[in-house]
Amino acid sequence: MLSGRRILLIISGGIAAYKSLELIRRLRERGAAVRCIMTAAAQQFVTPLAVSALAAEKAYTDLWSLTDESEMGHLRLAQEADLVVVAPATADLLARMAMGLADDLASTALLATDKPILVAPAMNVRMWQHPATQENVARLDARGVRRIGPNAGPLAEGESGMGRLAEPLEIVAAIEAFFAGSGRLKGRRALVTSGPTHEPIDPVRYIANRSSGKQGHAIAAALAGLGAETVLVSGPSREPDPPSVRTVHVETARDMLAACEAALPVDVAVCAAAVADWRVAAAAEQKLKKDAGAPPALVLAENPDILKTLSAAGPNRPKLVIGFAAETEHVVRHAEEKRRRKGCDWILANDVSPQSGTFGGDCNTIHLVDGAAVEDWPPLSKRAVAERLAKRIAAYFAEGGGR
Repeated sequence: MLSGRRILLIISGGIAAYKSLELIRRLRERGAAVRCIMTAAAQQFVTPLAVSALAAEKAYTDLWSLTDESEMGHLRLAQEADLVVVAPATADLLARMAMGLADDLASTALLATDKPILVAPAMNVRMWQHPATQENVARLDARGVRRIGPNAGPLAEGESGMGRLAEPLEIVAAIEAFFAGSGRLKGRRALVTSGPTHEPIDPVRYIANRSSGKQGHAIAAALAGLGAETVLVSGPSREPDPPSVRTVHVETARDMLAACEAALPVDVAVCAAAVADWRVAAAAEQKLKKDAGAPPALVLAENPDILKTLSAAGPNRPKLVIGFAAETEHVVRHAEEKRRRKGCDWILANDVSPQSGTFGGDCNTIHLVDGAAVEDWPPLSKRAVAERLAKRIAAYFAEGGGR
């Protein structure tokens, strides 16, 4: 429940703005006090009258209104909330947030607030995928702005893809989790691996894979968001270091294992990195030259198995060890075999075949294998997968797991 919680809801323009009315109703059902700011574009889709009627509060729309400023100035709106929610958050408003602009009431309140912010993006799939939007989202992520969605599915213009606003009840659940669960992992220590590893062939070439690190970084951020003291061991990735997380940057699988062992003991280890199975046994000290003869033969050696090493019995074994099974076929069956072979507690299986778009993309479809059952999760953004996993981990410890 949200009794006594004060929510500042900022509604920006876009067809998904109509869902803000349902969001207001659901928040108030749970006892939250909701104040609303509407951008000029939002008023093209829903009216201030409808918003104020459902919120039982005046809807604020104009930075330059002498009446509004005398009754409830933008600084008070920004400071008197427990949480600021932006739903829907358009590409335009996300860009203005990332740039720190303050040219209307909504952007000014966002710049003036020192309270946590949760954004729920909604836009066309191509707008969401545009590098500029992704750079803005990454910048906001790095500042600690929380995010739910967007979801994949049908869009208003008849297209389908990432960009759909999270459903009002999903947003409510995220808000409840923020208030109820922000400390659920307090006192716990977490280790997360992320990204690919680069195994050198010579000083300029290496063996690698297509992992972006998005999923592992999101998991580290979600665990830290629930209060866990989190160490992220990351291979080369363009993802920004998550806030409130100690990030250790490594290159090779052997570097990653050493960093993981240095981080022990921990309560939970999540091995989300796509570690190279093989390395060149003896990397060349100088750049290999292209000769007229046959290409050089590469002698490969097996890399250390980080997941199996962390899962092995011993005084430093984490109470909960979670691995990923990136598969291209027979996803669940191979994941079940991998869990038994590695000795870990849970495996998160996902399809990384080229048509899935998982590697480097924003969406993931997870099957959680824990030895007793298989949970089939719906298609979710990688951020939503991370948040769901973090809650599952918190529930495991709350129920006495790992004793």
